[in-house]
Amino acid sequence: MTTVTQMKCACPNCLCIVSVEKAINKDGKYYCSEGCAEGHQTLKGCGHNGCGC
Repeated sequence: MTTVTQMKCACPNCLCIVSVEKAINKDGKYYCSEGCAEGHQTLKGCGHNGCGC
């Protein structure tokens, strides 16, 4: 059995790969930042260099 430790942020426009251990888990999806987790309603972008979400 393979354990997934990293995956793409669940935000559709985000390019970040997140560690499942450190990600923000919301509704069973993993996000790299609070902005992505809240659907960018109040926070723009994710704050990571090179990502344009």
